[in-house]
Amino acid sequence: MKPLRSLRLRLIAFAAIVVVAALVVTGISLSALFAGHLERRIGQELDTHLNQLVGGLRIDANGVSLFREPVDPRFAAVFGGLYWQVNDLTSQTVLRSRSLWDTYLEVPGDVLSPGEIHVHDVEGPQGATLLTHEAMIVLSAPDGDHRLRVAVAIDREDITALAAGFSRDLAPVLGLLGLVLMIGFMVQVREGLKPVHRVVAGVNAIRTGREKRLERDGAPREIAPLVDEVNSLLDAQDDAIKRARDRAANLAHGLKTPLTALEGDIARLRSKGEVEIADEISDVALRMRRHTDRELARARLRHGRTTAQVPLAPNVAAILRTLKRTPEGEALDLECEIDQSITVPIDVDDLNELIGNLAENAVRHARSRVRVSAAMQADEVVIRIGDDGPGFSAAPKSDLGSPRKREDECGHGAGLGLAIAGDILGSVNGRLELDQSDLGGLEARMKVPVHARFTGPG
Repeated sequence: MKPLRSLRLRLIAFAAIVVVAALVVTGISLSALFAGHLERRIGQELDTHLNQLVGGLRIDANGVSLFREPVDPRFAAVFGGLYWQVNDLTSQTVLRSRSLWDTYLEVPGDVLSPGEIHVHDVEGPQGATLLTHEAMIVLSAPDGDHRLRVAVAIDREDITALAAGFSRDLAPVLGLLGLVLMIGFMVQVREGLKPVHRVVAGVNAIRTGREKRLERDGAPREIAPLVDEVNSLLDAQDDAIKRARDRAANLAHGLKTPLTALEGDIARLRSKGEVEIADEISDVALRMRRHTDRELARARLRHGRTTAQVPLAPNVAAILRTLKRTPEGEALDLECEIDQSITVPIDVDDLNELIGNLAENAVRHARSRVRVSAAMQADEVVIRIGDDGPGFSAAPKSDLGSPRKREDECGHGAGLGLAIAGDILGSVNGRLELDQSDLGGLEARMKVPVHARFTGPG
C-alpha cells in the first residue's frame, strides 16, 4: 500500500482513525455502564419485591401462607418473566408464584444467614437464565421457629433487551458526534496548514519576482524557523550571484585590454603590408571575443535569478535612444509600440542585453525602419523586433534558428546576439522564433512566460 503523499489527507486519515477508535471505546463503555446501572436498578426492584413477600408471610395451623402477594402483574402471568418462591426448610413446604406454573426455582443450597441477601444466576422456566435475589427469615410459630428461604427472580432476557435498546439509541448519537468531530478536525487541519500554504505562496511570489523575501511577521513558532532558513538561503544565493557577476565583470575587464592591444597590433601589421597575417590574427581575436562574450553572458545567467517584474516600455525606449545616436541608427525610424503596463520577469541587465542584441541586429540590416512591439497573449508576453531589411536573404532561417549552430560559424554579425538572446530566454523558459516581418525584413519574436521559472542557461 502506497503511503498518502498529501499531508492534509494523512492528518484527516489519522483523525478519522482516532475518532472511530474513540467512538467504539465510548460506545462499549457507555453500554457496559448502562448495563451495570440497569442491573443494580433491577436488583433494587427485586429487593423491594423481596421485602413485600417477607412482609406478607405468616404461619398458622395450616402452615406457611401469604396473605398479600406482590402487585406486579408479571407474577400472575404464566412464565411472565418475574417469579417468587418461598421454601419452608422446617416443614419442607414450598410457596411459589403463578408465573412459575409447574416449575421451581433451583436455588443453590449455600449457607444463608438471617438478614443476608444473596444474588445468584439460576436456570428458570423454558431454559431462561434468571437473576435471583434470595434472603433467609425466621418466623415464630406454635410448633417452633420456621426457617424460610425467600427468592425473587427476573428473566435476564429483559435486562439484555433494555441494554440492546440503549445501544441502538446510542448509535445515531455517537454517529452524529463522530461527524461533528470530523468536521472539527478538518477545520483544524485546514487552519493548521494555512501557514504552510502561505510559505508556498511566498516562495512562488519570490520565484515570479513579486517579492524578495518571505514575510516572517505572523508566522507561527513552528514555521518561523523554516521562514528564517529560506530567507537565509536566499541571502546566501544573492551573495553568490553578486560574487559571480563581479568575477564575470572582472574577467571581461581583464580580457578587454589584451584584446584591444591585439587590435592595435593587427592594425600595425596591416600598415606594414602583412594583410594575410593580420586577417588571420583578426579572425582569431574575433572568435576569442565572441566566445568570451558568450561565456560571460552564460555565467551571469547560470548564477542569476529572476527577482522582479521589470517594466518593458522604458527599457526598450532607452535602448532605442542609444541606437538612434549610432551612425547606423541615426538615419532610421526606430519605433516603440509597447504599452506602459507590460512587464516581464527578466533581470534588467539581461533584458537590456536581450533587447539590445536583437535591436542592434535589426538596425544593422534595416533600410529605413525598425519596430519594437509587445503584447500580452494568454499567459505570456510576446515581444517582436522587426525591420524592413533584406530578411532571410541575408540571414538564412535555417542557420539563425538552429540551436546547434555555433555563432562563429554563421558568417554574419547576427550569430552571437541571437545565441545570447536564446540563452537569456531559455533561462526563463522563454522561446526565440525568427520569421518574416510584416515590414518586409526579419522579425525576432520573443515569447516570455508571465510567471517565469529560472532554469539557468541550456
